[in-house]
Amino acid sequence: MEFIPLGQSERRPRAVWLAPLSVMLGSLMTLLPLIAVVPYLPPFGLMMLLGWRMTRGDSMRVWAPVPLGLFDDLVSGQPLGSAMVLWTVCVLMMDVLDTRLVWRDFWQDWLIASGGIGFCLIAGRLLAVPFGAHVDTALLLQAVISCALFPLVYRFCAWLDRDVKKV
Repeated sequence: MEFIPLGQSERRPRAVWLAPLSVMLGSLMTLLPLIAVVPYLPPFGLMMLLGWRMTRGDSMRVWAPVPLGLFDDLVSGQPLGSAMVLWTVCVLMMDVLDTRLVWRDFWQDWLIASGGIGFCLIAGRLLAVPFGAHVDTALLLQAVISCALFPLVYRFCAWLDRDVKKV
C-alpha cells in the first residue's frame, strides 16, 4: 500500500486530465451547427464542471474554473472573463455549501446545480446583453432545459469516473 500525504487525494494519472478535458469538450458543444429560432442549447461546459464537482470533488483543483471559463469564453463568444468569474463564484459557493451540509443526496445535488446553472445564465445575460433586449423568455427556456438535462450530465460524469477508477 502506498503512503498518501495528509490533505492529498488518491488520484490516478488519467483522472487528472479526464475531468478538465470533458469540461472543455462540453464547452465545444456550442460549435455544433444547430439552427434554432430560440437559443435553447444548455451550457454543457458549466454542466460538466458542476457534474464533476458533484460526483467527485477532488477531480479538479480549486483554480480550475478560471482556465476552463476562459476557454469557454473564447469558444462561446461571451464577454471575456464572464465565465471565468461566474464559474469560479459558482464552484466557491458549492464549496461553502459542502462545508454547511453534512450529507447530500441526488435531489440536493440537482437543486444546488440548478441554482448554479440559473445563477450563471442570469448573470451571463446581465453581462452580455443590453437591458432593453427581450431575451427573458428564451433565457427561462434555456434554464429549464439545462436543469432538466443535468441528471444526464451527472450520470455521464459518474460513468467517466467509474471508468477512471478501473485504471
